[in-house]
Amino acid sequence: MKKYLSLCLLIATIFLFQAFTNAKKPAKVLVFSKTKGFRHNSIETGKEIIQKLGKEHHFDVDTTENADLFTENNLKNYSAVIFLSTTGDVLDNKQQIAFERYIQAGGGYVGIHAATDTEYDWPWYGKLAGAYFISHPAVQEAKFIIKDKKHPSTQFFTDSVWMRKDELYNFKNINPDIKVLITLDEKSYNGGKNGDFHPFSWYHNFDGGRAFYTCMGHTKEGWAEDKFQKHLWGGIEYAIGKQKNLDYSKAHSKF
Repeated sequence: MKKYLSLCLLIATIFLFQAFTNAKKPAKVLVFSKTKGFRHNSIETGKEIIQKLGKEHHFDVDTTENADLFTENNLKNYSAVIFLSTTGDVLDNKQQIAFERYIQAGGGYVGIHAATDTEYDWPWYGKLAGAYFISHPAVQEAKFIIKDKKHPSTQFFTDSVWMRKDELYNFKNINPDIKVLITLDEKSYNGGKNGDFHPFSWYHNFDGGRAFYTCMGHTKEGWAEDKFQKHLWGGIEYAIGKQKNLDYSKAHSKF
C-alpha cells in the first residue's frame, strides 16, 4: 500500500511539475526582415529593440531573413510573426500558404513600417497588413492623432496629440475592416495623399488570427523613443494574444 501511495504521489508530482512548466513557458515571436526592394538601415536597430522588449516583457525573440522557415512545422512554435520593414516579394507560393494557415490557426501578425511595401501580388497579405504603401514625402515632423486609447498599444497615452518625426507613408487598398488607432493630420505636414482619413496604426482580427500594424519605425532615432517602444510592445502583446495553442483544424488554405 505504501508503495502504491508513493507511486501515486510521484505521478501527481510529475503532473504538477509539467503544469507549472507549461504555465511558465514564455511566448515566442519570430522577427522576419527579408527585403527584396529598398532596405531600411534601421532594421538592425529594430531587431535589437524588439529583443530588448522581449527581455523586459518576458517573451522570446527569434530573428531571421530565411523564408524557408515559413513552414507549418516551424511557424507553429510562435505566438506571433513580426514583419520588420520587409519589402517586395519575400515568400514563395508554398511559404505564403504556410503563413496563411498559421494565421487561420490563430497566429498573430505584427507589421512594422515597410511591411506594407511587401507582397503586392498577394491580396490576402494586403488585407492582413491592412493596406499597401504607395508613396511618401521627405521625413518630417507631423501631428499624430490618437483615436483609440483602449488598445494595449495606445492606452498609455495621456494626450490625444503626439508630435513626432518619421517617414509618413501614403496608402492604397486600405482594408475597411481595420480598427484605426492613430491617424495623421495632413494639415500638419507636406505631402499627404490620403486626405481627412489617413490611418497610420491599426489592428484587426483577420481570417482567424490577430493583426497589428504601425507605420512608424523608419529612422534609427525613432526606435529609441520610449513612447514608440511602448506603442510597439502593446501591438506585440495584442498579436501574441492569450497564448492559446494554435488550432490547425481551422486552417483552410490548401498547399
